[in-house]
Amino acid sequence: QLVESGGGSVQAGGSLNLTCVGTGNIFSSCGMAWGFTAPGKARELISTIGSDGVTGYGDSVKGRFTISRDNSKNTLTLLMNSLKIEDTGLYTCVAVCATLYWGRGTQVTVSS
Repeated sequence: QLVESGGGSVQAGGSLNLTCVGTGNIFSSCGMAWGFTAPGKARELISTIGSDGVTGYGDSVKGRFTISRDNSKNTLTLLMNSLKIEDTGLYTCVAVCATLYWGRGTQVTVSS
């Protein structure tokens, strides 16, 4: 089970820190990622982190978002800075195992 928190409403240029808490066996053995679903668009992976800590970012968030994980606390985080209106959408925690496991997501709304 993956449970996200930390979403909310923020003005453009602001910051939010998203958190995902999962079960121990997922965090110890799987890569993790954050998915993003903009209104009316398909879900996409915007940031990934392997079990070894190697990170990856989509072009739309590179340099603004930082993904991290704490396996001892079964926690995945996404620090989002310099938020833009187009960052508005549903952010979902993803466990990248042999199967993908998705959380329910947390909503982020960025206004001007």
